[in-house]
Amino acid sequence: MKNDKYIVVYDAMLITASLIFAFMLKFDFNFAKEYKYFFVLSVIPVIIIMIAFNYVFGLYNNVWKYASIEELFSIIYSVSTSNIVFVLYSYIVNYKFLKSSFYRFPFTVHIIFWILCILTLGGSRFLLRIADERGNKVKSDKVNKNLLIIGAGDAAAMLIKELKKHRDLNYNIKGLIDDDETKKLKRVGGIKVIGNRHDIKRITKELKINEIIIAIPSVDDNESKEIINICKTTNCKLKIIPGIYEIVAGKVNISQIRDVSIDDLLGRAEVKLNTSKIKGYIENQTILVTGGGGSIGSELCRQIAKFNPALLIIVDIYENNVYELQMELNFKFPDLNKKVLIASIRDEYKMDVIFNSLRPDVVFHAAAHKHVPLMEENPEEAIKNNIIGTYNLLKLCDKYSVKKFVQISTDKAVNPTNVMGATKRFCEIMVQGFDRISKTEYVAVRFGNVLGSNGSVIPLFKEQIKRGGPVTVTHPEINRFFMTIPEASQLVIQAGGMAKGGEVFVLDMGEPVKIADLAKDLIKLSGFEPNKDIKIEYTGLRPGEKLYEELLTSELALTTTEHNKIFIEKPDEFNMDYINGAIEEFRTVSHQDKPSIINMLKKYVPTFHHNVEESD
Repeated sequence: MKNDKYIVVYDAMLITASLIFAFMLKFDFNFAKEYKYFFVLSVIPVIIIMIAFNYVFGLYNNVWKYASIEELFSIIYSVSTSNIVFVLYSYIVNYKFLKSSFYRFPFTVHIIFWILCILTLGGSRFLLRIADERGNKVKSDKVNKNLLIIGAGDAAAMLIKELKKHRDLNYNIKGLIDDDETKKLKRVGGIKVIGNRHDIKRITKELKINEIIIAIPSVDDNESKEIINICKTTNCKLKIIPGIYEIVAGKVNISQIRDVSIDDLLGRAEVKLNTSKIKGYIENQTILVTGGGGSIGSELCRQIAKFNPALLIIVDIYENNVYELQMELNFKFPDLNKKVLIASIRDEYKMDVIFNSLRPDVVFHAAAHKHVPLMEENPEEAIKNNIIGTYNLLKLCDKYSVKKFVQISTDKAVNPTNVMGATKRFCEIMVQGFDRISKTEYVAVRFGNVLGSNGSVIPLFKEQIKRGGPVTVTHPEINRFFMTIPEASQLVIQAGGMAKGGEVFVLDMGEPVKIADLAKDLIKLSGFEPNKDIKIEYTGLRPGEKLYEELLTSELALTTTEHNKIFIEKPDEFNMDYINGAIEEFRTVSHQDKPSIINMLKKYVPTFHHNVEESD
């Protein structure tokens, strides 16, 4: 039934048979001779009428192996409308041409004919679906994957329907898990609810489950984390469906089902924003983002675009990432007024031209060299980019009366033990120094690692797992603070709205996470067992690397703010003479050897204790 022509012929035969049987049933299988002439006169028009309405209601456009209730209604509408037209045809032929009340079908025939047409036209099509499902099941049984679905609500029902459509995925759905005891042993889409979350580990062993799909999009973060923690002990590959809004919109499909990620496992709560404060300094303003193509910079641009800036200026030295961001923003925010510029913050003249011509109201500064080992090998580049580049921007903000400057900082700036952290700490010092002498509000926002950012451990671990291992971790006890890229970017924007000038905002990063535990979790989420299927190797701390990161210097206290995830560190007392003197010396960095550069940083960043030198 792949060709419409054959389907039409097949339908014509069924319609003819249904009309004959309607007469036979009406007259106890004795075809009334007095109706033969009218039957012959009517059978061809009836076939034409019904096939025409089959086309109108899309019966020849549907792929019937995926037939559902919607297709059944299409058949009912077509048959019903055809019968109404058939009745009208009977009266027209009877009175206009035959002039006799004798030549028309009894109404009972029309009713029986209506029922038989629905049964034959609909039944044949649904038989095709059943035959296709059985055929695919036989094929897929050879290489099937036993699947357990967590959840037995609307999302699970949609998921089951989608999986049944895609038999080529070779999923054998073994059962559903739901904590609602009233659903136990009941069926959703033909699949039985066989237990609750406490039965997951037992069921996966008994039924030899290969994969688990979590289909509970409305569950809160803590509960989701608990369920994922249970699932990761099963050595099954974990996947998850989209969020609740996609479910409500009926958009669940196979392509949107994704692997469970570390983001899901950490269970970071959704950030609540004070949108009125954010609108107050972004809406209808000219916003400049440096490092706009990077992980944080690009997400800042996405978040800023939601608040209708008058102009979004995206500056980056690396054109590939910023080009991809430009294409994304063109699609998601077609009305956004934006300008993408390739420029380096080191180039004071070029940056001056940009500030002079576009006059930004707010600057988010995310451009920086951030890789700790690379900056240990190239300390002069860290100073040129992170310190001198930032100094250029700070001066231009004062020169062109920018309203607000927001510096992206890092937990590595706290009691730094490496070159990168020391340069970022001096940036914080400069931010507070400039704030004392300028009308511009200068602030810094400090946070830890962001999950999945360029160069972070998560993409590295995923690639190592994909290759079959080993997964490399520097030290079994090393830990870090983590948050998601959207969470960090949203809180940066929120902190900017709260800023009065001179603050170093510290974001609540939650509890630190052991990198070794992250590696083990990622291996488990991929369906493998750590140190059995995928080995974990410890390679030793890299130059400049700490075992434990800090979010604030030990001698300083935090002040709370109106937002429960944003705090303020007590300001330092560095003046512009100190900063300008340091900059003059930093400008000579190209002519210095590495020990001299380290000593230079120690001189101007009092909390810098270089652990590479101390371990030599």
